[in-house]
Amino acid sequence: MSEQHPSPWNVANAVTMARIALVPVFAWALLVDGGQSVTWRLVATGVFVVAALSDRLDGHLARSRGLVTDLGKLLDPIADKALVGAALVLLWWPLDELPWWVPAVILVRELGITAMRMVLLRYAVMPASRGGKIKTVLQTVAITVFLLPLDHLPDLVRLTAWVVMVAAIAVTVVTGVDYAAQGWRLRRAARAGAPGTPAV
Repeated sequence: MSEQHPSPWNVANAVTMARIALVPVFAWALLVDGGQSVTWRLVATGVFVVAALSDRLDGHLARSRGLVTDLGKLLDPIADKALVGAALVLLWWPLDELPWWVPAVILVRELGITAMRMVLLRYAVMPASRGGKIKTVLQTVAITVFLLPLDHLPDLVRLTAWVVMVAAIAVTVVTGVDYAAQGWRLRRAARAGAPGTPAV
């Protein structure tokens, strides 16, 4: 009896697609009145938080209901990178609230590791490490605080935003180097013909 595969048109993938659809909504809300509207900054922050939290929801639904599909594996990182990328790039330009190197460092790492994982799929799956999960949380928290109308909040909030962002960048770089080293070892072992080499 052939193994049945879940349909790509399922609730988990629908949540992922909704997250992608929220990206332009988030971007529009953030840029209303040149990003100076307190109300719309709060709306944009709310949309970002909802979209970010939906990442946990679609993953839980896919695993708990046996709805893991190739489409979901493709769409999930696209949705994540689109959301984080849109927030970081818009905070840099046109809002000029982050220096250019912040989105550059984070996005180069994210896109590079995603591309490497896709290339290495022929050998093995590289699971997310604990450091990678901490990186995601730090990035999400830092971006969320930067999205707030900081000019209307105490200076301590802006300081907190920078402390968390610097921590996020540090963990982003460290885990990126670690993933790259893992990928290199995995590829070298696979090309040497070592059977059953696990991803660490």
